[in-house]
Amino acid sequence: MSRQHFGTDGIRGTVGQSPITPDFMLRLGHAVGGVLRRDIQRPTVLIGKDTRLSGYMIESALQAGFSSAGVDVLLTGPLPTPGVAYLTRALRVDLGVVISASHNPFNDNGVKFFSAQGQKLPDEWEQAVELALDGPAQWVGSAALGKARRVDDASGRYIEFCKSTFASDMSLKGLKLVVDAAHGAAYHVAPDVFHELGAQVSTIGCSPDGMNINDGVGATSPAALVAAVKAQGADYGIALDGDADRLQWVDRHGRLYNGDEILYVMATDRLAAGQPVPGVVGTLMTNLGVEQALQRQSIPLVRAKVGDRYVLEELQARGWQLGGEGSGHLLALDRHTTGDGIVSALQVLQAIQRRGQDIHALLDDVKLFPQTLINVRLSDGVDWKSHVKLAAETQAVEAELSGRGRVLIRASGTEPLLRIMVEADDALLARRSAERLAAALS
Repeated sequence: MSRQHFGTDGIRGTVGQSPITPDFMLRLGHAVGGVLRRDIQRPTVLIGKDTRLSGYMIESALQAGFSSAGVDVLLTGPLPTPGVAYLTRALRVDLGVVISASHNPFNDNGVKFFSAQGQKLPDEWEQAVELALDGPAQWVGSAALGKARRVDDASGRYIEFCKSTFASDMSLKGLKLVVDAAHGAAYHVAPDVFHELGAQVSTIGCSPDGMNINDGVGATSPAALVAAVKAQGADYGIALDGDADRLQWVDRHGRLYNGDEILYVMATDRLAAGQPVPGVVGTLMTNLGVEQALQRQSIPLVRAKVGDRYVLEELQARGWQLGGEGSGHLLALDRHTTGDGIVSALQVLQAIQRRGQDIHALLDDVKLFPQTLINVRLSDGVDWKSHVKLAAETQAVEAELSGRGRVLIRASGTEPLLRIMVEADDALLARRSAERLAAALS
């Protein structure tokens, strides 16, 4: 069954356009409530959100939909996506709901869900909701309507959870950090976590006004953090995105570290501490230099499709704990059930403290391969998989790169674009090879 509303990470779109409208959100809450009540007599759901102005509208509509289906609702107010996942487990509720469009601009919004175990839900569950959306509403009687209440100190509970993932015999005393919360859901959480562990903390991107989320700050716009770290003479900068499940890292010199490098630090720190690391999961985009460095440490890397849900599925299938993407979505399943930017940052700080080296030294064995990514707009009716000239050029480029790099060609999941990525040990070779492949489609 093809999905009409759900994408790779819930339902997302522009506010005021279907499906991000109050009438649809009421129907969605009702449909999800109906699916829950098939197995649970009186379900309870937890709803959290980021700082977008439209969150109020969507929250109210979802709450009405759940209530109309006989489902009780707990409201946390602004809280990071991984915080909702944690509280869903901790409070023993039946479903977690996040209102957020993550790193998108403020005029977008969306809804995603977590199971009672704090994990992403399978395709089959989403398909059941899609079917329920197409069916007739089944309103419950007045006596069976769901109730709603606010969760006391949701942010405080999540702060304590984050701190619990950091080694109890360590502190961050002596470190000066700049924390950038992208004016998003972690604005009132992330600074307190690092401060309470002993760090001297200054902030940017922690003054949301409902419309400035991800606007020139955060993990998708790290230049502001780079400038702040250098200007303030800080040791490190920590950049989160709008819902705080993504992390980018900056050192005192203004050097930016991406998710691939952070994943390497997390894996090798566990190895240095004598913990087993049977393997890690990256994606098709994970830098070849990181893969080779992990191999030198006898840590295999398996590549999943792009998207943190696919990384999670591969980890669960293999029983492994560590995975992530270059974008900064990182999974440490021995610490949390889902990607968490704050927890990931604590894992990096723990590695730095435990091994007595800065992040640059921890990555001394990693030599990133230059990557060139070109997006080519496809004309109507063009099947790139059967394009003869592209196939011939791809074969020729791969032969030329043998042992020195690789080619990745994939279609965008949201636009009529073909993404051509070439990675090589020489930046000029990577660029010329990518341009050569793009030209084959012209």
